[in-house]
Amino acid sequence: MSTSTTQRSTERGPAETVAHAFANLMNGHDPDAVDGFVAEDYVNHNAHVDDGREANRAFWTQWFAAFPDTEVTLDDVLVDGDRVAGRFTYRATFRGQFMGLPPTGRPVVMHSIDIWRVVDGMAVEHWDQLDEQAFFAQLTGEDASR
Repeated sequence: MSTSTTQRSTERGPAETVAHAFANLMNGHDPDAVDGFVAEDYVNHNAHVDDGREANRAFWTQWFAAFPDTEVTLDDVLVDGDRVAGRFTYRATFRGQFMGLPPTGRPVVMHSIDIWRVVDGMAVEHWDQLDEQAFFAQLTGEDASR
């Protein structure tokens, strides 16, 4: 039986850096961090967030007002050409109004898989996948299995 050890470089390429920059934005609670990795003409394939850097900044400002203790773990990062995928776990407490819902003080856990297309070190396009039904059920205390 043979064993091999694969060493992973500690240097990040421009695409991988976007996933880490997003995690840093979330853990630093700093919506202005979008300036460092989101292109001005960013295209966001998410029904809740409009296109553009400023719309992204506005969404995260609203998020941190609702979930001021947000902690995010970057579980995985995969890079293929100009695309980077990150798998994230979010933990927070619902303390402020969010998307028309009043705060409940409930803890929430959410998982996402985000994919960015990166050009010259900046995210220019974004897709994400998350279980919105389960997330909003945590916010309202409803049963997500219905």
